[in-house]
Amino acid sequence: MYCDFYSIADRNDSIPRFINALVYEIERNTIDSSDWIFDTLFIGGGTPSLLEPNYIELILNALNTKFDLSQLKEFTIEANPGEAPLHRLHDFHQLGINRLSMGVQTFQPELLQLLTREHSIQDVFDTFDNALQAGFNNINCDLIYSIPEQTWDMWEKDMSTLIDLNPDHISAYTLTVEKGTDLFLAVNNKSIIMPNNDMAGEWFLRTHEYLASHGYPGYEISNFSKPGLECHHNLHYWNIEPYLGFGPSAHSFDGNNRWSNIRHLDGYMAKIESSKSPVSFQEKLTPNQIHNEKIGFGLRMAQGIHYELVQNDLLTKSQEKWPGCIQIQGNQIRLTHQGMVFADAIGVDLMVQ
Repeated sequence: MYCDFYSIADRNDSIPRFINALVYEIERNTIDSSDWIFDTLFIGGGTPSLLEPNYIELILNALNTKFDLSQLKEFTIEANPGEAPLHRLHDFHQLGINRLSMGVQTFQPELLQLLTREHSIQDVFDTFDNALQAGFNNINCDLIYSIPEQTWDMWEKDMSTLIDLNPDHISAYTLTVEKGTDLFLAVNNKSIIMPNNDMAGEWFLRTHEYLASHGYPGYEISNFSKPGLECHHNLHYWNIEPYLGFGPSAHSFDGNNRWSNIRHLDGYMAKIESSKSPVSFQEKLTPNQIHNEKIGFGLRMAQGIHYELVQNDLLTKSQEKWPGCIQIQGNQIRLTHQGMVFADAIGVDLMVQ
């Protein structure tokens, strides 16, 4: 289950209205999930750690009333450095939240500025320390690489600095330039040049090697953890299992149908308040689409996919086309680290057309 919080740092007056809308959406859910097992809950997207604990409690009460959360094992909240003081994190932990995901991004001040992040390097250390003091023993930290003007030495120092903090899980993503951002405009007018694909591929391989050698083997293309501390919430997504999402831009999947809510905060609240559905997109997946998603997402994970998912002729052709990229071990098909560089393309080649 996923609760999506809009970025409302500059909209404090909208928080009570937003929470009311979110609670109402949960309360009027009509999806039959009576045979589902809800073992993960993720409160993320935007800035949920800015909310006072009483608002989180209102949402939890609504969820507990509507769904059976008795088997909940992993309960994550996202937090930006500098936006999660000790007392608030302590209260979150008291509410049952047992995992914190923090957007560190980089320890280089000039790169933080390029990424338009408002936190300081000290904010990262302070928030991490606050989380430990509050009782969190499962902490994820996000890092970004392949940033313009970033050198390998900078990136290696970022990884080393983070490892010294001893988080339980690390997500390391290559930078994606989002349309409409200042960075997108700068890249578009060529005042900032993005690293080329060859460099990104080389850094990907070196990143996996570096993190694995320091106790964080990669279990998915962009995710690394100490053994046994993989993010089970994300594993549900990658294994194409059902999930429910609430809030602006939240996505849901019931095993056959996928849908998502309107992205705009005011539009979301207006829809809910007028007793209209906030869903802005929905589709029914064909058996072939579901089959292909299992291939595409499965190949992103170190465990790979079951041999029976792939047609023999497609596998043979792909092995010839991508030498050294595909492994077959028992009844599992896995990508080598080199193969993961080309995971999307290999996945397409193995999909049923």
